[in-house]
Amino acid sequence: QVQLVESGGGLVQAGGSLRLSCAASGNIASLNFMGWYRQAPGKQREFVALIAEEGTTDYADYVKGRFTISRDNAKNTVYLQMNSLKSDDAAVYFCFLSTHGSNHWGQGTQVTVSS
Repeated sequence: QVQLVESGGGLVQAGGSLRLSCAASGNIASLNFMGWYRQAPGKQREFVALIAEEGTTDYADYVKGRFTISRDNAKNTVYLQMNSLKSDDAAVYFCFLSTHGSNHWGQGTQVTVSS
């Protein structure tokens, strides 16, 4: 069983920064992907960023240049540094881990951006 625990969400002014963290525990293969999706009210969940175990990254176009994903393999933890936040970035951010052919999700952490 895999568990994901997110932290770091909160309220920030537009233009500000937040750093999200997600710690994974349980039966995790050495080869895996970790990353983030987000879901705003009334919208579908959308991809934000992912990082492979060896460090390869991918970003959605709407966060490129503003968000940076990183991970600490020793801690099975993934981070999302979010800079220059906009009102459109407000959403619940969900951490995911893809391992052993299955996807696992965290409970989500709320990011609110005030203008």
